[in-house]
Amino acid sequence: MSREVEVDDEGLIRLQKLLAQSGVASRRKCEELMLDGLVEVDGEVVTRLGTKVDPRTAVIRVDGRRLPPVSDHVYLALNKPRGVVSTMSDPEGRRSLGDLVAERPERLFHVGRLDTDTDGLILLTNDGDFAQRLAHPSYEVDKTYVAEVAGVPERATLQQLRDGVELDDGPVQVSQVRIITSRPDKAVVELVIHEGRNRIVRRLLEHVGHPVRRLTRTAIGPVVLRRLRRGELRELTTEELGALLEAGGL
Repeated sequence: MSREVEVDDEGLIRLQKLLAQSGVASRRKCEELMLDGLVEVDGEVVTRLGTKVDPRTAVIRVDGRRLPPVSDHVYLALNKPRGVVSTMSDPEGRRSLGDLVAERPERLFHVGRLDTDTDGLILLTNDGDFAQRLAHPSYEVDKTYVAEVAGVPERATLQQLRDGVELDDGPVQVSQVRIITSRPDKAVVELVIHEGRNRIVRRLLEHVGHPVRRLTRTAIGPVVLRRLRRGELRELTTEELGALLEAGGL
């Protein structure tokens, strides 16, 4: 996350000054956090107030929460509309993610994908390591979806989803699932899943007898769609980015 910080000729900055400039708290409060043993640098608790760090490489945690390093990378949340393909360009001329960020100067990558007929949250960045790491299934970042489905799932069906379902390409399990609203012929279901396999949510719900009519991804880990309108972008907050860096082991 790009932040302007004042470094010395060696590229270093006093730790409490970096914390304050990063928006953690006032300079005095940051000094108190250090003295209380709540600030770690590269896995070591730092209590000496004169300590200097490299803001680009130091792995800093404040009360257990990761503070992103200072960098020239950007980390963006996009509300992808339905009908937009999850590529930065499309040889068939379909509307793509690249069309939505055409005014951005950076060369952006998408983190994972969303089906063309699914809308909702997708992350974009010019940090290739971040994009590759978070898209890898071994890091199991929670993804939250809201699906309108045909019919109303019974309690036994919801439990089946929690217990795990065997699909053609292997088992899949949801972390959480609940019915938000229901009518006699349809329901809106929220589910949390680690998986990123192709059309996994649609295949999963169809397998248990409730085909998806509409699907939206509402969250990726700590990043929540909230009031971001379709086609709109925003930068990740320091807290969101820090949590994703931790999740990806970066």
